[in-house]
Amino acid sequence: MLLESEAWQAKFRDFQSEAWRLETLPAYKVPQEEEGIRAYLAGERIDPHAYVNEYTEDLKRVRREGKSKGRVHIVTRPLSAYLRYEFMYYRPHVWAGEDIRIMDVTGRENPLAGVRDFWMFDKKEVVLMHYQADGTQISREVHEGDVTPYLEYQRIALAESVPFEEYVKGLDV
Repeated sequence: MLLESEAWQAKFRDFQSEAWRLETLPAYKVPQEEEGIRAYLAGERIDPHAYVNEYTEDLKRVRREGKSKGRVHIVTRPLSAYLRYEFMYYRPHVWAGEDIRIMDVTGRENPLAGVRDFWMFDKKEVVLMHYQADGTQISREVHEGDVTPYLEYQRIALAESVPFEEYVKGLDV
């Protein structure tokens, strides 16, 4: 089943305990981010201590409700301009309650090679994220099969990654 806008939004509104994502791409082409990326490349930065938006407010709501939201992003160095831009927002997201972790596979084998982006809700439903080579999202699709492999992917990603704040210590991001 392909997920359109309202059904997709409902996944984040209705999950009971955990929403978790695996990100595997060095860049995502999101039309809403184009202006922000241009500003970032021109040297503009947000103040992570003062940054608040709908997403950070929702993260706080999720935490207040006793739920969790997290992700592991698989990266290689040098970090793409997109990743440096995205990392600028990860800090206030972490402070608002998202468990963001980084799995750097520079110079080592990627234990999740070939695994594509997905979201998992409450460890029982998986939504596969389909992208073109340039990072443009094509579709979202509810996985109709067994979620066990995705639970293992999550286990590996968490075991092989470090918390975002630890990863960026000493990095210019």
